[in-house]
Amino acid sequence: MAGMLEIRWHARGGQGAKTAAILLAEAASAAGMYIQAFPEYGPERMGAPILAFNRISDRPIRIHCHVSRPHVVMVLDPTLIGKAPITDGLPEDGLVVVNTARSPQEVRQVLDLANGRVYTVDASGIALDTLGRDIPNTPMISALVRITGLIPFERFMELIRSELEHKFRANRRVVEGNLEALRRGYREVKGA
Repeated sequence: MAGMLEIRWHARGGQGAKTAAILLAEAASAAGMYIQAFPEYGPERMGAPILAFNRISDRPIRIHCHVSRPHVVMVLDPTLIGKAPITDGLPEDGLVVVNTARSPQEVRQVLDLANGRVYTVDASGIALDTLGRDIPNTPMISALVRITGLIPFERFMELIRSELEHKFRANRRVVEGNLEALRRGYREVKGA
């Protein structure tokens, strides 16, 4: 990795965007990178639109503000498209990753995006299959890892497994469900 990667997450409260940003940052930190992960939201309530941010760099990060020119935009709730400024600040070569069963071509058209790359992954469907709940954050993280090559996937899985085992040590089913969601998100992401 050369330079700094900035990521903006669009979601609704309860979808795990804040947790995704933190998990990604912890994995990147364990892999030797400098990191930032933080949310931005108003009244803390389930279903309200929220933003979360990451900065990941091979050098110390000296800025401390929200991400206004993201290299990557992660959309956990596709109903925010058209209601939130999803592509604001995205450079021409930016990446957009959307949680949807729709094709990348369909999403590109809906976003009216002429440049950049668009990816889709049915993270909600994967989460329902593997966890029994619509919490799309883990499949979205692994889709991001595949697209960016930020961390080699096997190393990423080791780091995330450790984090999940620490967080959910009393619930092996949740750990295994999340690990399967990660594997599927990595395999099933599609791009155009």
